[in-house]
Amino acid sequence: MSDFAATPELVLLPAVDVADGKAVRLTQGAAGSETSYGDPVDAAVEWARQGAEWVHLVDLDAAFGRGSNAGVLRRVIKQIKGVQVELSGGIRDDASLDAALESGASRINLGTAALENPEWAADVIARYGEVVAVGLDVRGTTLAARGWTRDGGDLWTVLDRLEDAGCSRYVVTDVTKDGTLKGPNLDLLREMAARTPKPIVASGGISSLDDIAALRELVPVGVEGAIVGKALYAGAFTLAEALDVARG
Repeated sequence: MSDFAATPELVLLPAVDVADGKAVRLTQGAAGSETSYGDPVDAAVEWARQGAEWVHLVDLDAAFGRGSNAGVLRRVIKQIKGVQVELSGGIRDDASLDAALESGASRINLGTAALENPEWAADVIARYGEVVAVGLDVRGTTLAARGWTRDGGDLWTVLDRLEDAGCSRYVVTDVTKDGTLKGPNLDLLREMAARTPKPIVASGGISSLDDIAALRELVPVGVEGAIVGKALYAGAFTLAEALDVARG
């Protein structure tokens, strides 16, 4: 136990995914698999109350290219001052980038744009550095794009390109695990960590406090944080309990 206590802390990012103005969770990223959990502001305020230092905020409608929840996202960010926000979903061009940067978020995630428009993404990474993370959504070693509806190329080829561009951080999601409560893909995370010195935020599959403990054990090799979604909404554990394990 003392070895575990000496492990550096894992940063937890409770997720607030927004579709049609509501907080929702998907299963394996599929449009139409939404389960609604009410007002996103209430969800984010609750995570802040339980001690969150970060919130992972996603505009699913923007990610799927079917609309925008920009006003709701700004309201969420305003209501949880003091909590850092990682903003994701539909940031694909200068207009959406500027809106995301002006929203008050601490960090933004590029997803599809990093796969479909690599020159633009490389320019954004060069200009904004630590403010920009790239989301790599993976099935096996194939990347998923456009709200996970399209093939986005080979993970390792894209990773090499992003490393050359100077990407500062990766948010890695195993699409097959996301929203399933079947545990994170530790092997994928270990392999990612072996191929990049940059910090990795893990996403998808966390179902128990044991999963959080397993991810914390990967902190020394480069897994900096973990996004927790469905398990919190389903009541598998509280955020306060999860933070106890993550921080030790």
